[in-house]
Amino acid sequence: MPYITQINEDQATGELAAIYESCRQRAGGVANILKVQSQDPGLLRESLRFYIRLMKSPNALPPDQREMLGAVVSNVNECYY
Repeated sequence: MPYITQINEDQATGELAAIYESCRQRAGGVANILKVQSQDPGLLRESLRFYIRLMKSPNALPPDQREMLGAVVSNVNECYY
């Protein structure tokens, strides 16, 4: 299994520390799927912006259906984050 070096919350500085703090405030913690992007805080920031816009903004599907769709797709792809 491949291994991706992650920057843990207690080691984060600068922009990454600010992003992690924002994640803790919004979601109560920092998900591992976000930590694998920690080597590039700019990419992580844009990834989060895309996720929030996609999953948290009003659109054609209600929030619970969006989350369920994401869970089903992850399961089918054997991506258990």
